[in-house]
Amino acid sequence: MDTLRIAVNGVSYNEASEIYKPHADPFTGPITNLAPWNFAVLATLMFVITSLSLFENFTVMLATYKFKQLRQPLNYIIVNLSLADFLVSLTGGTISFLTNARGYFFLGNWACVLEGFAVTYFGIVAMWSLAVLSFERYFVICRPLGNVRLRGKHAALGLLFVWTFSFIWTIPPVFGWCSYTVSKIGTTCEPNWYSNNIWNHTYIITFFVTCFIMPLGMIIYCYGKLLQKLRKVSHDRLGNAKKPERQVSRMVVVMIVAYLVGWTPYAAFSIIVTACPTIYLDPRLAAAPAFFSKTAAVYNPVIYVFMNKQFRKCLIQLFTGKPAPENMNATSQRPGMTGESCTGGEMSAIAARIPVCGNAQPKNEESSPSECSSGAQLPIPENKVCPM
Repeated sequence: MDTLRIAVNGVSYNEASEIYKPHADPFTGPITNLAPWNFAVLATLMFVITSLSLFENFTVMLATYKFKQLRQPLNYIIVNLSLADFLVSLTGGTISFLTNARGYFFLGNWACVLEGFAVTYFGIVAMWSLAVLSFERYFVICRPLGNVRLRGKHAALGLLFVWTFSFIWTIPPVFGWCSYTVSKIGTTCEPNWYSNNIWNHTYIITFFVTCFIMPLGMIIYCYGKLLQKLRKVSHDRLGNAKKPERQVSRMVVVMIVAYLVGWTPYAAFSIIVTACPTIYLDPRLAAAPAFFSKTAAVYNPVIYVFMNKQFRKCLIQLFTGKPAPENMNATSQRPGMTGESCTGGEMSAIAARIPVCGNAQPKNEESSPSECSSGAQLPIPENKVCPM
């Protein structure tokens, strides 16, 4: 029987469920009211996005494996971000490409639950990695604990927190608190945003707070404090040197905007459909936020890795077999700069002047531009704070 489609505000739940129903069995056939070219376009987009993401993030992990100087505590979380993005693309991206190429989720219910959980889990790991990265930069620059430095054990605890906390809030749908189900376009799987069950609503709201609002709040707070500290140092110790402050400010804005662009549509969509499960949305529009969030796995390496001078120098050497150009290794002769800051610029000069408990750090005269992996006692090198 045909279903009457009327104004959005007049659509009953039963009518909406019929409108949304992609197929009698979403695992046996495609949605009936979409032309095949729609799925071909989505399959092409997912192929491009997945290929770029896998290449970029694998390159980051390979460079970290090949170059010991990249295996520093502040880089642990960056590599973790690349690992999470790689896994998002390997699971969600690959499966999404295959299912869109077929026009429906042909892999079956068990694969739907697995894909929904994996993509959500690794996606939240990536989001919280960005939050922990901002906190670690705040910890090193602002030094809330004085002389306590970020060491390997602290970075490892950050990684443990990210993976454990993300698992806690993405596994419940597997065991009945909400569920993972086929999306309205029928080619991907996601948490069941459309459920009318109040018990499921509690999960969606909790998930929204713990996995979007909390990391976003941490990112804004930590980068805000970091900018305040750098502004104070640049004014007090470097006179009118405004350029470094402006550079860091631009990068902080880019980081926050990138987070919002990648995840706000998905978060907003989940809240809207949870609050109004009977609202009618075109399946293509309903699928857009999930597909859009997958693009974060492509531009995250560009922002957090390829714009990082230390990583960039090693990537040049990895692909060309030759050391990076000399101008990438040149150090400034300002007091307080050490060998570990050899990939930095004005940011290193600012960071090197931040006192610990009122005492300036001693200079290290033995460092050289080629000793980027040395244990120099620089409070915070530029390349490990904000990628330039």
